[in-house]
Amino acid sequence: MIEKVTLTNLDEVLPLIREYQGFYGVEDIDDEKNKAFFSQFALNQDQGVLHLYRVQQQVVGFSTVYKGFSSTRAETVAILNDLFVQTEYRGKGYGKALLDHAITTAKSMGFSRLQWLTAESNQTAQRLYDECGAQKSAWFFYAQST
Repeated sequence: MIEKVTLTNLDEVLPLIREYQGFYGVEDIDDEKNKAFFSQFALNQDQGVLHLYRVQQQVVGFSTVYKGFSSTRAETVAILNDLFVQTEYRGKGYGKALLDHAITTAKSMGFSRLQWLTAESNQTAQRLYDECGAQKSAWFFYAQST
């Protein structure tokens, strides 16, 4: 079952956020910083929304959809910034359900499009995205710390 993350259930998803950050090689994961950052989506969903996927009483995955901007489209767009399902729950349709829910959420929030990135090495995620019919971009992602 997919549900919005609120202040009531935020603590249940934080361990998965930590696991997700570890998967992507984040050093010095800060649980308090995570709690402060992700609580903003429970308090004000104008900038984005955090969802969790619960199987029975266990939280097994999550996704975040953020408000973004596209100069080339001259539109406000939605960004699927995170989608994560714990390893032992993959291949059961939970990732696809979270992706479909993110698309529905973006549409219901009035965004014309949902866009996202994944690591080149993340073949599991790419298979899911390819199967859902999303168009792969030819853009390269750059980042510089400030």
